[in-house]
Amino acid sequence: MSFPSDIEIANRAPIKHIREIAEPLGILRDDLEYYGKYKAKIPLSYIDQGKAKNSKLILVTAINPTPAGEGKTTVSVGLCDGLNRIGKKAIAVLREPSLGPVFGIKGGAAGGGYAQVIPMVDINLHFTGDFSAIEKANNLLSALIDNNLQNRKNSLGIDPRTIVWKRVIDMNDRALRNIVVGLGGLNHGVTREEGFNITAASEVMAILCLCQDFEDLKKRLGNIFIGYTYSRQPIFAKDLNAQGAMAILLKDAIKPNLVQTLEGSPAILHGGPFANIAQGTNTILATKMGLSLADYVVTEAGFGADLGAEKFLHIKCHYGNLSPDAYVIVATIRALRYHGGLTKKEDFDRPNLEAVSHGIENLKKHIENGYAFGFHPIVALNHFASDDPEEIQYVIQECAKLGVKAVLAEEFAKGGEGMENFAKSLVELIESTPSAFKPLYQPSDSIENKIHTIATKVYGAERVNYSQRAKAQLKTIYDLGYDHLPVCMAKTQKSLSDDETKIGRPRNFTITIREFEFAAGAGFIIPVLGDMMRMPGLPSTPAAELMDIDALGGITGLS
Repeated sequence: MSFPSDIEIANRAPIKHIREIAEPLGILRDDLEYYGKYKAKIPLSYIDQGKAKNSKLILVTAINPTPAGEGKTTVSVGLCDGLNRIGKKAIAVLREPSLGPVFGIKGGAAGGGYAQVIPMVDINLHFTGDFSAIEKANNLLSALIDNNLQNRKNSLGIDPRTIVWKRVIDMNDRALRNIVVGLGGLNHGVTREEGFNITAASEVMAILCLCQDFEDLKKRLGNIFIGYTYSRQPIFAKDLNAQGAMAILLKDAIKPNLVQTLEGSPAILHGGPFANIAQGTNTILATKMGLSLADYVVTEAGFGADLGAEKFLHIKCHYGNLSPDAYVIVATIRALRYHGGLTKKEDFDRPNLEAVSHGIENLKKHIENGYAFGFHPIVALNHFASDDPEEIQYVIQECAKLGVKAVLAEEFAKGGEGMENFAKSLVELIESTPSAFKPLYQPSDSIENKIHTIATKVYGAERVNYSQRAKAQLKTIYDLGYDHLPVCMAKTQKSLSDDETKIGRPRNFTITIREFEFAAGAGFIIPVLGDMMRMPGLPSTPAAELMDIDALGGITGLS
């Protein structure tokens, strides 16, 4: 009998009322804000800064992602279950899925196999409406900008040619990347070029994920840069008095969401910025909520460690005053085969020790980076049925040469039981080898130095080039006084370099900064590398084409 699909497993699983999940955490039933029986929001009052400092924060990251799959969320969920099974009080704190990948090529972000968060369908679709609220807050600012252009009496004199703020929608829709608004004559607004980003790339999403409370939320929203006046004066959202109304739209979205794993472990899902074009981590509020409610918090950073983990450590830890206690790197034999040169899908499931021996260079680089940040990494070797014992043993031995323990992770097929050994190894590591986390740069460093540090130390590049456009934009950033902010690199997730075709561990390469953006409200500078875009497109055969719903509301094809 074939292995059941993720949605089949999720639909068959027993699910507890959310109040049963909240009770062991010390959350009172009347304090929960219910969204049906199986999901709820937690009031911010449950964040306890003192308790949070004494809990252990486990950061789960991975090698560079491949079409073969790595299963970072699956490992995170399984690890949470495994920790609870060995008697630890653990909670998973993860991001919310975006509808773009769900209906595109990647699928959902609720884990897989017997290591999932549920209700899986709700989580992968509209969930508690957070993404919708972020979208509305973003687009309210767009409407206020266009209204000011139209309203001569109260006009701020915004030069429409300089407006950088874009509308957003939570869908992959390449046709919206570049559009024209205001067509139709005098009563329909000022005609100008515009465009859409995907909601996960909105600065409002980044702000929600980095804010500390409502006052901080409003301050950051007010600091959103819009463009310039005709006299070259910068204009911000606060000049339109937009921050109050935008914050109102986010009054519920700011509260973390509580759900459960298949095994009944608590899980908090909150925020969902992409890691290749944004900071790629869940909210600071959710992480601190988890640290306040449990002794061990398992969280993840999007895509490979060169993106999600680097941004977690340089941006989220900076603003949230966080310091992870453990650094987990997820790898698979299948992905190492890919990084070793087997790029055809039919080769992913065929043993090939030679390919693994080449592909492991990608894993070794991420291990080196973990050490550079002051961690003693541990590798979760996510198990697939096609893994060859000789390949597994080879990876374990090569990691051991670097002083790193690689442990088989079997959560997909066995759930928490398949992660008990890994959980025990992780706890032993945390207790015996405290982390000494240190960022690789300081925010006070120059922008060029910050970029050079990431490019050379994290990616392994030899040098950094800047286009003429980027050089001009860099001067503007300095003139506005934003050079003290962390940097959030917008780069392909498929390679350590800015060229997605350079798999494995590329060497002797140059990265090129094409242009700069900056998120003054969120608080970071965005160097854009290569062909990165903030609005993805759908693949030739979108996942949406394989989905359906029957007369009784049963859904198929969602993963």
